[in-house]
Amino acid sequence: MPHQITIKPSNHTFSVSGDETILDGALREGFHIAYGCRDGACGSCKGKLLEGRVEYGEYSDTALTDEDKENGYALFCQAKPLSDVIIECREISAIKDIPVRVLPCRVQKLEKLAPDVMMIHLRLPANERLQFLAGQYIDILTKAGLRRSLSLANPPHDDAMLQLHLRNYGGPFSQYVFGTLKEKDILRFEGPLGTFFLREDSDKPIILLASGTGFAPIKAIIEHAIHNGIQRPMTLYWGCRVRDDLYLNGLAEGWAREHGVRYIPVLSDAKPEDNWTGRSGFVHRAVMEDFPDMSSHQVYACGAPIVIESARHDFIGLCKLPAEEFFCDSFTPAAQ
Repeated sequence: MPHQITIKPSNHTFSVSGDETILDGALREGFHIAYGCRDGACGSCKGKLLEGRVEYGEYSDTALTDEDKENGYALFCQAKPLSDVIIECREISAIKDIPVRVLPCRVQKLEKLAPDVMMIHLRLPANERLQFLAGQYIDILTKAGLRRSLSLANPPHDDAMLQLHLRNYGGPFSQYVFGTLKEKDILRFEGPLGTFFLREDSDKPIILLASGTGFAPIKAIIEHAIHNGIQRPMTLYWGCRVRDDLYLNGLAEGWAREHGVRYIPVLSDAKPEDNWTGRSGFVHRAVMEDFPDMSSHQVYACGAPIVIESARHDFIGLCKLPAEEFFCDSFTPAAQ
């Protein structure tokens, strides 16, 4: 039996039936609410459940805590309605005219940036271009019917080839890329996806936080801002374990020299041979040390779920960051 979903404050309505989630129904009907991973791990699609009942599939306790549920929040990528439902959430107008497509592509180049990080360059057919916003991601569609989400590391103006950064977590897809995938191989993907992109209607200073290969969409956002002449102050924090993990450190240092992007790399487990003299510890704590009051800032954060959730909790709870100014993309642990 279909159930009607009403979005507040817009009063947009749509129906959800069968095994469909609220997010799936909204996207099907052209209503773009904030989302990221789509598998219950990142919390980007969390919003208020004002009326009605829902049931859930699997989701991470950090994405939707018991306290969240007690306070009336729901995770729309996993919530399936059991009745008519009224929700309150942000709708994203910037992506409404960008079509999500399934396209073939050719592997143009494979470039090892670190022992466990591969940059994949993908070329689309000659008559195709992918329309996307800097910070969005695509899903690689494997022959086994699985999806592997990877952020686009190139900005929209530099779209002759698509750039992806993949860390080798040892799963089947990582093993395939690091051991079998060759230049000129053909892949298929769906995209663009996600609502992680620079909000250009603001003039607030920007704090960018990346952990690991969460640097990829942050790179796209920074290069887009530089290309478009955006003058808002930008500060980039890149958190990694060891020095080798800062796989494009020279590029970030170039942004600092040439474009005034303040850059602070932070290592959590530097090795003695790293001879590290920079910032150490948890990357989000380094941000808090430098910005104890974030009330007039926007934050764009991408990386491991624990980093993103810690940043969200502490920036909003301790540093006065308005909740609506925290934008994130959480890289869920890859079993692939």
